[in-house]
Amino acid sequence: MNVFRSPHNPVIGPEDVKPSGDDFEVIGVFNAGVTRFEDKIILLLRVAERPINTNPDVVLAAVYDVAEKRPVIIEFSKDNPENDFSDPRLIITPTETYLTSISHLRLARSKDGINFEIDDVPTISPANDYETFGLEDPRISLIDGVYYISYVAVSPLGVTTCLISTKDFISFQHHGVIFCPENKDAVLFPGKVDGKFYALHRPVSPLFKKQEIWISESPDLHCWGNHRCLMGPHPGHWDETKIGAGAVPFKTDRGWLEIYHGVDRNNRYCLGAVLLDGREPWKIIARTNKPILEPQAGYECEGFFGNVVFSCGLLCEDDNVRIYYGAADTVICYAELSLKEIVATLDL
Repeated sequence: MNVFRSPHNPVIGPEDVKPSGDDFEVIGVFNAGVTRFEDKIILLLRVAERPINTNPDVVLAAVYDVAEKRPVIIEFSKDNPENDFSDPRLIITPTETYLTSISHLRLARSKDGINFEIDDVPTISPANDYETFGLEDPRISLIDGVYYISYVAVSPLGVTTCLISTKDFISFQHHGVIFCPENKDAVLFPGKVDGKFYALHRPVSPLFKKQEIWISESPDLHCWGNHRCLMGPHPGHWDETKIGAGAVPFKTDRGWLEIYHGVDRNNRYCLGAVLLDGREPWKIIARTNKPILEPQAGYECEGFFGNVVFSCGLLCEDDNVRIYYGAADTVICYAELSLKEIVATLDL
């Protein structure tokens, strides 16, 4: 697979984004939803922040306080043997799990797709009991002139998928939770298929340790049913331990093409592709046996959580698949691939 990585990579990094408050620092900008709006490319960035810490003996976490309508900071002692800090993303205590960062969503705009103007303030921030640990990984689907944004909401209540919509990226309508815990990586097909809306999503089965892609249907984008398991990890391959939907599926002359992510036994995140039937998207036509994009560059291998490429959005224009992806849970990068070459790698 020939991959063109922009020589400007990373195109957006933490240093390019202003923190939401003086007592926070931005540690990651990644996993952006992507669309075109008017004459510009829109990125809806996931911005991860953490409280500025001047005490080396503690780890800090920020939690959104719904009553106070602001984040509050909690301290965790490094000397307490019951606190587990082994995963840089988590603080695990005997009674609760916290995140070391809190995320919000922020708009960036560009005419050339490389140089972005980034808003100085958050576009969508935590606001309710389902979002107290932050908002993550937005995907943008344009349906009948409305931009629907599915995103992950995290709180002690669990990991849910929520939905908001907008026509102008100025005002937003909140539609609440559409997939209950534990569920993430939800993407909406951009329009009805044979009279129904469809979504890919990733429920988790703690008992059987399953993390697979499911497909569901809806009459109205709010109530989802007829849930079916679409596909699971591929033993012995690059996506052998868990998988999840990535960018919004797009229509080709052979069917719906979905760029998804997979994880191997070494916790290495790569991107692959699956081709779904155009009229019956719960039917798989073909799937890549090898990644189409994998961590190779330094900014993909080293960072907050290394060896990760993860996409929430792309633009497919003619034969050019323009992928915006998070690298090492730290930065936004850009790559171009040939649609013909992606299709050629499918196990047809």
